Amino acid sequence: MITLPATLGSAPGWLYPGQVMHRRAGPPAYRFAYRYWAILADLDRLPELRRRSGLVQHNRKGVVALHDADHGPRDGSPLRPWFDQVLADADLDLAGGPAWLLTQPRVFGVGFNPLSLWFGWHRDGRLLAVLAEVRNTFGDWHGYLLHENGTPLGKTIRSRTTKCFHVSPFFPVAGQYDFRIRLDEQRLGIGIHYSLQDAPLLTAVQAGTRQPLTRRHLVKAMAGPLPGSAGTLAAIHWQALKIWLRGGRYHARPQPPAQTITDD
Repeated sequence: MITLPATLGSAPGWLYPGQVMHRRAGPPAYRFAYRYWAILADLDRLPELRRRSGLVQHNRKGVVALHDADHGPRDGSPLRPWFDQVLADADLDLAGGPAWLLTQPRVFGVGFNPLSLWFGWHRDGRLLAVLAEVRNTFGDWHGYLLHENGTPLGKTIRSRTTKCFHVSPFFPVAGQYDFRIRLDEQRLGIGIHYSLQDAPLLTAVQAGTRQPLTRRHLVKAMAGPLPGSAGTLAAIHWQALKIWLRGGRYHARPQPPAQTITDD
């Protein structure tokens, strides 16, 4: 089972620079990869991020800033109570154990996360749940709660859920997601396999290696022509244009599901 990495709590946040890769089975078949970075932050210690990192602000303007209003209820209220309530609605209780959020904060005021992950550990160190918070470029979001009804999640999380939220305009709102998530002392690996009637359509992979969340490491991670979320948004639209030019079938955006959290 996945237990709380021993050194994770020694800091309020960590940096995970790495890469994101998408591979479409087609039609049209297509693959792309780009640099990406995210931070993993303790929801109980968010105000400490600036002091420890020298750069990351919490609920304040800054070059790098994590805002409560970008996640969860999106009303600016504290994130930990909201996450605890989501878990309580699924009859899960961390008993005061740690909760962490993996996301990319705003960079120069721009914030966009196709995927953020919330991790919930019981106070005895067992990982009980992961909330996959998915966002599209239309401003909608949806959460898929991954858990085993209180049984600790495996060393590699393996969970299947039904797709019910519009993400890419080149895929229908149908089919299944198979999540594969692994988090240890050094490495983070996220794999999402999307299929329709057991036919594979898309594989998305995010991988990173843990580093201290310091100004030096952050500046290095942001190096590039379009750092952070601005680069992510630009990459998404550029790749979508190329898929469309190759004959990708367009699906109009439907209304988001009435429930914001799916608990299969």
